[in-house]
Amino acid sequence: MPDEQSILHRGLEAFAELGYDGGSARELARRLGVSHNFINDRYGSKAAFWRAVVDSALRAQLANLPEADPALDDAEQLRLLIAGFYRSAVDTPLVGRVLINEFSQDTERLDYLYERYIEPTLQRMLPSIERLVAAGRMAPIPLDVLFFAVIPPVSGMLDGPLARRLGRPDPSAQQLTATAELLARLVVNGLLATGAEERGES
Repeated sequence: MPDEQSILHRGLEAFAELGYDGGSARELARRLGVSHNFINDRYGSKAAFWRAVVDSALRAQLANLPEADPALDDAEQLRLLIAGFYRSAVDTPLVGRVLINEFSQDTERLDYLYERYIEPTLQRMLPSIERLVAAGRMAPIPLDVLFFAVIPPVSGMLDGPLARRLGRPDPSAQQLTATAELLARLVVNGLLATGAEERGES
């Protein structure tokens, strides 16, 4: 019997490849190397197993985001938080595939992701953003626009084959860290530019 962490990791691999609907309980059990009734016996249902898999991956990702530092400028605080988010995506690339599968479907799973992980991640960013807006350094931005400004650059950390074709060498850990920081800087600079535009600055 594989240990719990191995089971959850194999489950993550299966959901990333097959999607939720594409993986029957029997197929999941086959990939886990367990009996066909294991998922129901251990977790109660395929849905509960999916939640356990997601929790195992995303709790650690959320916990590893940098803590707020009141000594830092808000723009720098925001940059560090977004860069940390991008670096964590490198550590758990399969999570990105699961999220892509779920973002386009209006399901209880999306509700679960939003309430447990997406909204808490955004809430970590909002205090700095609110202060930047209040100071006139950033224009007010709807939450959906903020999300889609921050999240899509994650593909720059995960799409290795395409990145190589665009000229990136095979990435080392140092290269990926530099890429995460550059992407975060570009995103934050773009958000700050909205404040300059609102003030009529060129």
